[in-house]
Amino acid sequence: MISENGSDSRPPSRAVDKDEKTLRSPAVDSDVDVAESQQVYKPVNKWLSKISTFGVELRGITPVPLEERADKRLINVFFVWFAMSTNLLPIITGMVGTFSFGLGLRDCSLLILFFGILCTSFPAYFSTFGSRTGLRQMLHARYTFGYYLISIIVILNLCTISGFGIIDCVLGGSTLAAVSNGRIDSTAGIVIIAIIAMVVSFGGYQFLHQFERYSWILSLIAIIITTGVGGKELFNQAEVEPASAATIVSYGGVVAGFLIPWAAMASDFSVYCDSSASSFRIFAYTYAGLFFPTVPLMVLGAAIGGATAANDAWAQGYDEHIVGGVLQAMLTPAGGFGKFVAVLLSLSVVGNLAAAMYSITLNFQLLLPFFLRVPRNVFAIVYTVVAIPVSISAARTFFDSLENFIYLIAYWSAAFVAVVGTEHFVFRRADCAAYDLGSWDQPSKLPTGVAAILAMGLSFGLAVPCMSQVWYTGPIAETTGDIGFEVALVLAAILYLPCRWIELKIRPN
Repeated sequence: MISENGSDSRPPSRAVDKDEKTLRSPAVDSDVDVAESQQVYKPVNKWLSKISTFGVELRGITPVPLEERADKRLINVFFVWFAMSTNLLPIITGMVGTFSFGLGLRDCSLLILFFGILCTSFPAYFSTFGSRTGLRQMLHARYTFGYYLISIIVILNLCTISGFGIIDCVLGGSTLAAVSNGRIDSTAGIVIIAIIAMVVSFGGYQFLHQFERYSWILSLIAIIITTGVGGKELFNQAEVEPASAATIVSYGGVVAGFLIPWAAMASDFSVYCDSSASSFRIFAYTYAGLFFPTVPLMVLGAAIGGATAANDAWAQGYDEHIVGGVLQAMLTPAGGFGKFVAVLLSLSVVGNLAAAMYSITLNFQLLLPFFLRVPRNVFAIVYTVVAIPVSISAARTFFDSLENFIYLIAYWSAAFVAVVGTEHFVFRRADCAAYDLGSWDQPSKLPTGVAAILAMGLSFGLAVPCMSQVWYTGPIAETTGDIGFEVALVLAAILYLPCRWIELKIRPN
């Protein structure tokens, strides 16, 4: 039964009751206690206690105890993902299909749709782990990869999330530069975007949820206006040759590489949700929030990419300010109002970047045991300081870098969801009570992680010959196109079964 405020009014299920002893009190009970448990210096602890009174979240990677998983506003999960996806990032990914791969708009749109339907299910399901276990996504992965070897996955995940964040900075900065007619260069634009996102992520879970609840509105309005003003030019698509099967499969991997990596941070945004609420609702909110903005915006990007080559003004805008220049050219007929809309478009990436920064701060605390003593908020500042110069450098060869980046991250993230999913469904029988949450920081009570790393590593033995990159094309990929993503997804799951069975025989954790 669903109550008027949208929450699930049913009493906790037997599964939740069964979890209660395990889930209660593996972590501390308040933000101030969190600071004390991190053993930070007393002046820092005093400062943390002060900022906690303003609603700033201090809890880092430590599990959220059952009694604190009481947020009944599950709709906020939808808004977080909707705001993260309503921006320029899906548009530029769609442009890759027509602008770089040379696909026709119809073929590109169908690939986006069908791969989107499939690949969105991975982050949607992983999102349910948050409310059911109170574990952040990479901490949950510790129950598959172990206390020490999880650092390998954390490094890969940091590279992935940080890379998306850098793309956000470049997109927002270049759009601001295009609007200003040279008065603000892309460097200044990147700095502005990064600092705004840092402030949002610094506040933590509750502040992020409130920001994302409303930030998508202006972004969506700006995208609709841009499409309306420049829409008549979208019908003028460049003529292309019929796509080969290899090209079609390869671009499908790009779409998968965009969607599946969100699974490695999905539960970060649902750990405070009501633990008694239906997991299906969290799955549905995540799926809808990610799918419904991403797929249409990717198709829009594909249409823009196909029309850019046939429009001199758009092509010039791209040469000068990449995608920001194209969007500014689309809005030129609207005059000064068009410039205002372009500013809103540049700021649309803040929702995605702020959420990425939030997950980055949590991931850093798992990288090394000592980092748990560093307040989560500090890592938001550290990432911003590093991301700004990297983004400035990346802006020079942006489009090629984006294409290569999305390709590479698809491989490891596909193997990751395969291994974690197999552990959950096969060895823990999809029962969250099978996770001993009191052991989250005890290496001897966690898996060694050897089976998971071995399965992933061995899967790449076949995935590499199936890769097709600018710098390398495997012998299998020469015939099939890039199917490294599909191979890694299936093979890692198959290999994990015997590897984990042997590991359990040796060490039953």
